[in-house]
Amino acid sequence: MPHTKYAVPVYYIIATAEASSNLARFDGVQYAYRAQSKSLLEMYKLTRAEGFGQEAKRRIILGTFALSHGYYDAYYLRALKVRSLIKRDFDLAFQDFDCIVAPTSPTAAFKIGERTQDPLKMYLSDIYTISVNLAGIPAISIPCGFTKAGLPVGLQIMAKPFNEELLFRAAHAFEQNTPWHKTKPKL
Repeated sequence: MPHTKYAVPVYYIIATAEASSNLARFDGVQYAYRAQSKSLLEMYKLTRAEGFGQEAKRRIILGTFALSHGYYDAYYLRALKVRSLIKRDFDLAFQDFDCIVAPTSPTAAFKIGERTQDPLKMYLSDIYTISVNLAGIPAISIPCGFTKAGLPVGLQIMAKPFNEELLFRAAHAFEQNTPWHKTKPKL
């Protein structure tokens, strides 16, 4: 599947553009949180500053840039075209295979808060799951083991669009033949 290597940049261009577009209405006038202020302009500024977390603000800024005049064709439109290629790669693979099995993440689970200071590392953790979202196919992540440090490892199973029944049967079969879904990590 040659185009999945572009999944991370494509996903974050499309996702941030859609977040920016969708969150634009949350200005405190009709929708969402409204900050107390003395003027309309101050209310807009405070509402956005107080009402959104760091990640939402980051996505709004990136998405606004990707959708802005002069960059729409270079980023957003091109990302939509590559998303079509990623979907085609999956469609071709499902002509020969019922399911695709892959890791859920390139690394084992990490400790809570461990990567919050580096958004890029957090984004790259999604590398194996975001192509599924771009292609519009169902997938499930199930436990398949633990690292030597006791951190869980996930297995992702993907199926054709609207073939969730097969997906659930495959996940169930794996779970019935392995102990991982019953094993708890050491705290």
